[in-house]
Amino acid sequence: MKGIHLRFYTYENRKHGSALVYEWLLEYAKKFGIHGGSAFRAIAGYGRHGRLHEQHFFELAGDVPVLVEFIASEAEGDALIAALRKENVHLFYARLAAEFDTIESVTAA
Repeated sequence: MKGIHLRFYTYENRKHGSALVYEWLLEYAKKFGIHGGSAFRAIAGYGRHGRLHEQHFFELAGDVPVLVEFIASEAEGDALIAALRKENVHLFYARLAAEFDTIESVTAA
C-alpha cells in the first residue's frame, strides 16, 4: 500500500497542557484513528535554535530530542495534520512518501 510516513520532532520534557508532548501525540493520534505510532528518544540533537541537547549520565529527566512517527494513509495523515493545526501545540514535522504492508507467516499444510 502507499501512504505517508509522518515524523514529529519534540523534546523529552516539553509539555502540552499537563502531558508530555510525545505521550500526548501518541494518544491523540490513537484516538484519531491512526493504527500505530512510536516514540524514539535520541542520544543527542539540536533544533532550529542550534542549541545542542544531549543526555548525560547524571540527568534523570532529559531535554533530549524525541521522534514520534506514524505510517498512515494519505487521508489519515492529512486529517491528523489538520486536527493538530487546530490544537495549540507547536510541532515540527516531516511528511514522506511511504510504501507499507505486512508480512504474514506461512504455515505448511
